[in-house]
Amino acid sequence: MLFEFGLYLVTGMIAGFFAGLLGIGGGLIIVPVLTSVFVLFLDGEHLVHLAIGTSMATILITSLSAVRTHQKQQAVRWDIFRKLTPGVILGGLFGGLIAHLFSASLLAKLFAVIEFAIAIKLLLDIQAKPNRILPGLIGQSTAGSLIGSLSTLVGIGGGTLTTPYLVWHNISIRQAIATSSAVSLPIAAAGTLGLLISGWQVSALPDYATGFIYWPAFIGITLASFFTAPMGARLTHRLPVKTLQKAFAILLFILAIKMFWF
Repeated sequence: MLFEFGLYLVTGMIAGFFAGLLGIGGGLIIVPVLTSVFVLFLDGEHLVHLAIGTSMATILITSLSAVRTHQKQQAVRWDIFRKLTPGVILGGLFGGLIAHLFSASLLAKLFAVIEFAIAIKLLLDIQAKPNRILPGLIGQSTAGSLIGSLSTLVGIGGGTLTTPYLVWHNISIRQAIATSSAVSLPIAAAGTLGLLISGWQVSALPDYATGFIYWPAFIGITLASFFTAPMGARLTHRLPVKTLQKAFAILLFILAIKMFWF
């Protein structure tokens, strides 16, 4: 149990740092790593669901600590946050409630495809031409609902999709990262609630699990990520992130391959 808990701590350290630094969500690391760890230590056919649910719950803590750091730099666009929030809450709750309808294998492959796409984008530094302005409340709420539902289904928090969406609409990269961290909070809250309810009706879950949340992993990851997420967020405002993006992209390729062959 001690070795298992140590793995959760290390996962939280790495995931929290990159979540704060790049604003793309620690779930990109947490979900594949937890899936692998759960295979070693737990039994059952819902291990991917547990990894996704636990990831969403930890993002609540990771995002909170990262947002506090970004806010000190006055980088969070709260006007955008307010318009995206209604949609991401509805989408996050919906994604969580329907998660049990998908097989573990399908969710793993869906996660892998998304992770591959994000890795390619980071590695090649692909950016959509920022020649648009943000839509109004209805448009942003619609975008938020799509971001929230897809993010919850694969446990990635929302920053992974929100950051490029904002950059595409002429928001500076630093403001996009900071605002994405804030948007991850309502996504994680709604998604966690949905995954709790969705998993409640599933039998044969391991001990120490409530719905699709496995508490030993949650505690280990949040203990570590609470401290490393602000470190990453501070570096966002001090360092060029291109080299780190490419290194992270290579890591995502490896994790995506692992998830695809789950």
